[in-house]
Amino acid sequence: MKNNKLVAPVLKWVGGKRQLLDALRPLLPKEITTYCEPFVGGGALLFQLQPTTAFINDINAELINVYQAIKDDVENLINALQEFKNEENMFYSVRDWDRNKKEYASLSDIKKAARILYLNKTCYNGLFRVNSAGEFNAPFGNHRNPNIVNAPTLRAVSAYFNSADVRLTSIDYAEVLKELPKDAFVYLDPPYDPVSDTSSFTGYAKGGFTRDDQIRLRECCDELNSRGLKFMLSNSATDFIKEQYAAYHITIARAKRAINSDSTKRGEINEVAVRNYK
Repeated sequence: MKNNKLVAPVLKWVGGKRQLLDALRPLLPKEITTYCEPFVGGGALLFQLQPTTAFINDINAELINVYQAIKDDVENLINALQEFKNEENMFYSVRDWDRNKKEYASLSDIKKAARILYLNKTCYNGLFRVNSAGEFNAPFGNHRNPNIVNAPTLRAVSAYFNSADVRLTSIDYAEVLKELPKDAFVYLDPPYDPVSDTSSFTGYAKGGFTRDDQIRLRECCDELNSRGLKFMLSNSATDFIKEQYAAYHITIARAKRAINSDSTKRGEINEVAVRNYK
């Protein structure tokens, strides 16, 4: 079956892989029977490949709820999105919904998903960022004409989710990896190791991702390798990461990064693609 070109990321996500797809595609195995992405984020590689069987996970429960809403009730989600406007007062009012935990918990999953899509399209630089309490805290973006209701893409992604065997979860990534069949291919795109003391991709979920977490992830990759499962991992090309994965095949790729509060620090950076296969 030919892939649907309308199936594409519905959110702009920190560390998204749209800019790297041309570099990553040649590094993939020739055949992928079961696809697993434990840190799915914006899902650029998932939506380009459109595998027929996929285990999709992210610790960010708000993100997975968006995907679940797209899968289960895309038309009501589109209707909910049509209620929002690209206005500063509305933006901050909607952003503050999660400040009242009791009221926010009472909202429908569709309403919560529509809120995240709206905030993502209208906030500053499309940056999904939460504070220490797990509350969305990116400011208003002053975009001229954001595509808040991208109905064709939402419907196409919904059709893909419902035509394929796509399992959506929001649990610890290690739990996802334990249950995979032997024919699974795993693409790991975790929060990156910071390239400097002031840079980090960890603001998408409460708690962040430390170097101890990076070591734990590498140990999980070692376990996948010992089980005979193929994996590919993306990360920043720091000495720390290259040392962690020295036993594997490392390819350097240049990625264009457009998200940074300091516009002078946007541009190309080195990233690694780590594989346990040739």
